[in-house]
Amino acid sequence: MSHTSSSEAGRLRPPYGVGPAIFALMLGTFTIGTGEFGMMGLLPAFAHSLHLSIAAASSVISAYALGVVIGAPVMAVFGAKLPRRTLLLLLLALFVVGNVGTVLCNALGPIEIMRFITGLPHGAFFGIAALTGASMVERARRGRTIGRVLSGIMISTVIGSPLCTFATQYVSWEAVYATLALLGLLCILGVYLCVPADKPQAGVNALSELNAVTRPQVLLTLLTGAIGFGGLFGIYTFLTSSLGSVTHLSHWFITLYQVIWGLGMVAGNAFGGAMIDRNLDRTTIGGLGASILFMLAFWIFLPSAWAILPICFLLPAATIILSPAMQSRLMDVAGDGQTLAASLNHSAFNVANALGAWFAAMLVDAHLGLASIGWGGALLSAGGLVIYLITIALARRAGM
Repeated sequence: MSHTSSSEAGRLRPPYGVGPAIFALMLGTFTIGTGEFGMMGLLPAFAHSLHLSIAAASSVISAYALGVVIGAPVMAVFGAKLPRRTLLLLLLALFVVGNVGTVLCNALGPIEIMRFITGLPHGAFFGIAALTGASMVERARRGRTIGRVLSGIMISTVIGSPLCTFATQYVSWEAVYATLALLGLLCILGVYLCVPADKPQAGVNALSELNAVTRPQVLLTLLTGAIGFGGLFGIYTFLTSSLGSVTHLSHWFITLYQVIWGLGMVAGNAFGGAMIDRNLDRTTIGGLGASILFMLAFWIFLPSAWAILPICFLLPAATIILSPAMQSRLMDVAGDGQTLAASLNHSAFNVANALGAWFAAMLVDAHLGLASIGWGGALLSAGGLVIYLITIALARRAGM
């Protein structure tokens, strides 16, 4: 039997075709992504309803992030023997429980616990959804399929998060999380009906997952994402402040530029997924290289409203390519640790979020100006590029 026919035999066959199955997974990443980014927009209303300062109320965001970091490896390891569709359904059920609990609680402490619970399935769902989507198509379409599954996260920044902010002005933050719980139930139905049932991975258990993740290629790939993505998050953290204080845009125009930023992420994710199918290494190197240039351009052209407009599209478009690229590469190097490695990919990006925000804040606190987050981000992207070049050099030396 040829390699191609063997691959065809091992592919999962969705009951209603690949399209509806991918859409069900994308709806899941959109819903969970909206749950993550939504709190940032509704935080003032949330704080006001509980008679808290915004600084005190922001602890619920930290609680969610802690759940993401802890949940990704724990859920992947304990779910190693389960069929992937079953694990996806359990993760979505936990997401629903956390959001329902958030609505029912009326004090900060219990809500923090509920947000922590809601964050637990986050990273594992994204990783396993990407693996499941890739298992339904031939290898030549894997990158595009991963990009489509993960595009729900990018779309949530353009549609989901702004809608959450809008809803809190006319309804309440509780209504937002009740709606997310209902969307979670819809996702459960979609995954159950459209995603094909699979069998547990033969010979895979918690120990094999953990052993595989200790491979240098896996660790270096995760480190590439943790460092290389930091600049994007650092710039995004201070984007509103930069556009207001340096570019002198009105609130309405800042919102428009944020939407353009989100559209750049959607476009870059789609473009990157297609290019990964042609050449993963060149796509990753090209994306990181382009992100360095656009971050330097951000630093130079921030005072100009017209010059910074295309940069707000191109910068996230170039950097976001790293998301499907690293997810795809982990599938090549993780061996028996596919589930854990894929889940840890999103944990690596959460590390990048924390690192990027911290580094950018340090530059601003050092009175280097808001524009400095541009060259600071370029340094982090350059660090990710160096790590990735070392990674592929070691892989070639090992004959991989």
